[in-house]
Amino acid sequence: MTTKTLPITPGIEPLFGTRDENLRLMEDSLHVTIDLRSDGLRVVGEPEAIARVERIFQDFDALRKGGVNLHNGELHGMLKLVVSDPATTLRGLADSGKQRSVGVKRTVQPRSPNQRKYVEAIEQNDMVFGLGPAGTGKTYLAVAMAVAALMAKKVSRIILVRPAVEAGERLGFLPGSLQEKVDPYLRPLYDALYDLLDQERVDKLLERNVIEVAPLAFMRGRTLSDAFIIMDEAQNTTQEQMKMFVTRLGQNSKAVITGDLTQIDLPNPKKSGLFEAMNILDGVEGIKFCTFEDVDVVRHTLVQRIVRAYDSHNRAQQIPLTLTEPGLSDPALRPLDAPKPVQKPQ
Repeated sequence: MTTKTLPITPGIEPLFGTRDENLRLMEDSLHVTIDLRSDGLRVVGEPEAIARVERIFQDFDALRKGGVNLHNGELHGMLKLVVSDPATTLRGLADSGKQRSVGVKRTVQPRSPNQRKYVEAIEQNDMVFGLGPAGTGKTYLAVAMAVAALMAKKVSRIILVRPAVEAGERLGFLPGSLQEKVDPYLRPLYDALYDLLDQERVDKLLERNVIEVAPLAFMRGRTLSDAFIIMDEAQNTTQEQMKMFVTRLGQNSKAVITGDLTQIDLPNPKKSGLFEAMNILDGVEGIKFCTFEDVDVVRHTLVQRIVRAYDSHNRAQQIPLTLTEPGLSDPALRPLDAPKPVQKPQ
């Protein structure tokens, strides 16, 4: 064990976090002890771990002097990534987030290892499935990546799609225009847009149809080129709808499909198009499946505990299927109540 005292430079205090939560994170993850003293921070641990703590302090100080002020929620998430991977640095994360956020009001920055894999998968693949519980950022990050691509002129439009399961055949009886009928179902996507861009700018992009909002049923027959397409709540698609949607992709386009397999509103959950897509499309080149867990929840910490409680209850009520059935190379992608893979005719 080695001991080293790090100086406390002016303005470094925000790095400590609320009630020193960031210092506790470094202690628990890097197996060091950090004591605040009059002459500085006394760090005790293995030399390599101490060097990583020192690098975090140096990077934070350099970012602060460069005008980058990280609020604690964002900073805590970035530190989780830094302490989980020796090759990741605070400055490197800030630089990559800045590159993704040109023209965007807020920094597009993942806050957990799975969120980082998700963002990188969107950058590297033409179609990505984001699967996980509420609050894990799968929808928000998808919209953030779409806006960043639009601002960087990598695509010429954004198309937002969501199945309106609750309305069903009665959608036509709702008052107002088509836009007004589907808007309530797309409110989470609008919220993300207004969080990333000024309201006036979003309204102009919507008016010019640069950002298009459409019900899933209106996708049939279209080829979506030079676009970033997001389908939210994909667990509520039928098998026919999912096949129709994933075959709309045109040249220079990306598609991100998000869903929560525990919140299926279809009459028969086993008929979900998302279930079938997981079995059929796993392993297809250019398609990536990313899964989120309760530890990726970035809402109130209570939400993490709620998700865990529901998961525990569901496991207690169900008999798990064998996780080695064919259809998904990654067993973690198969939910406990997933149907067996569709058998193709010989």
